[in-house]
Amino acid sequence: MRKDHRPTRVIGALLLIAAGLSTAAAAPGGGSEPLPAPTPLGRIIPAPLKAEASGPGYEITAKTRIRVGPRPEERRVGEYLARLLRPATGFRLPVTDRPGGDGIRLRVSTGSAEKALGGEGYRLVSERRSLTLTSWSGTGLFHGVQTVRQQLPAAVERTSRQHGPWRIAGGTIEDAPRYAYRGAMLDVARHFFPVDQVKRYVDQLALYKMNTLHLHLSDDQGWRIAVDSWPRLATYGGSTQVGGGPGGHYTKEQYREIVSYAASRGLEVIPEIDMPSHTNAALASYAELNCDGVAPPLYTGTEVGFSSLCVKKDVTYDFVDDVIRELAALTPGRYLHIGGDEAHSTSPEDFVAFMEKVQPIVTKYGKTVLGWHQLTAAKPVPGAVAQYWGYDRTGQAERDQVVRAARNGTALVLSPADRSYLDHKYDKDTPLGLKWAGYVDVRRAYDWDPGTYLPGAPADAVLGVEAPLWTETLSTPAHLDYMAFPRLPGIAELGWSPAASHGWEPYRARLAEQAPRWDALGIGYFRSPQVPWPAR
Repeated sequence: MRKDHRPTRVIGALLLIAAGLSTAAAAPGGGSEPLPAPTPLGRIIPAPLKAEASGPGYEITAKTRIRVGPRPEERRVGEYLARLLRPATGFRLPVTDRPGGDGIRLRVSTGSAEKALGGEGYRLVSERRSLTLTSWSGTGLFHGVQTVRQQLPAAVERTSRQHGPWRIAGGTIEDAPRYAYRGAMLDVARHFFPVDQVKRYVDQLALYKMNTLHLHLSDDQGWRIAVDSWPRLATYGGSTQVGGGPGGHYTKEQYREIVSYAASRGLEVIPEIDMPSHTNAALASYAELNCDGVAPPLYTGTEVGFSSLCVKKDVTYDFVDDVIRELAALTPGRYLHIGGDEAHSTSPEDFVAFMEKVQPIVTKYGKTVLGWHQLTAAKPVPGAVAQYWGYDRTGQAERDQVVRAARNGTALVLSPADRSYLDHKYDKDTPLGLKWAGYVDVRRAYDWDPGTYLPGAPADAVLGVEAPLWTETLSTPAHLDYMAFPRLPGIAELGWSPAASHGWEPYRARLAEQAPRWDALGIGYFRSPQVPWPAR
């Protein structure tokens, strides 16, 4: 994967002008009360590459058809859009392959204009008789649908019939991402989250055009994926969680279900097996993985860095080979994450030796190595990616090590803990979360540039950004909502939108406008005092 290189063509003035427009059309039934103005074109999150307002725009009505071409991905996205719109609008919205110049038209095109927008870009044209989405791929069409959602009133997210009108401002959006990697991590090891809860998080990520779900599947407190060759990892190692709850694990079929669902929403799943540390659940499950041959008890606390696979034992690499082989076979995506952080009980020499043996196992099974930035203490294999989670107090020597690796060809995903860690408290009064890297308020999570964050690292070494959500203190979907929102959309915008479009003041105004949508979706967010939220 490489970073996209495109010129930034942001028409901020048009968006600002459009924000002040109002519509004085007659109300339904001939009354004189003005209809509410549609959302100004491009006033969404993430901000689009280019938006040009013109004309009256399109209104979805009972007569609207969703017109698709012969390609399966066109119909798939069309059916998704219809399912999304039908409950609130009450309209039939049939999906048809019959040609016509009206309605909502979805097209995958191999033309040069679409190709220039890349595999995830799209063009939206809103006119009086039609709303047309074109892209080079089904994924781009899907991202375009998320734009359509946000251009419509927030009530479109409701599951019961609502009053319209369902109008989309007129004009053209051309859009494509700044970075090819725009991710979020969900820690299901500290607290386990069932399949339906993971799917709910996937839907939230998709709304903001994120394309990667990193699942932290193993840690000291639990092992969450079935491995046929080492069955006690899941049945015993997965039987608890932080605080001593029942834990749980995904069967292979359940994991495939998550992967398939994520793919249908434009997201690639990256599984993580953290090693050589963060492995107490595995060590408790199989005594032979310990240097002394004695299995420790299961662990339900939150301290880290005390566990380690036995680097010098051959059985350790048999274990790693089996786990990676089975997980790679389940995972169609490019990456497999091998952790590598906080190996405090592994000597530096053993850590290097371990990584030199494990990385080739990942590549043997056709996957690209992804690891936390401590991977750069060893020699990353060609093509490997390091995920940087350092923060303002990270030592210069450690930063320099990462920068050297980037200069030598190791790509970077940026997840600075004091900027993108969604498990961190907003302020001193936040009832959930941690604060070891400091408080992470909404502005701090948004107001930084991935392209310049690590001085000395080549800008083109940055693949993108990821927002990790660790769950030591989070155990319910409501907890996830409260900590992810409103910070998650900001990380999504950093990954998608051109740097020239970033600005706290206009962003926080757009962010405030998302609140009614979250209310409609049942997302219980933190009402940060930094954001001018609408009254409820």
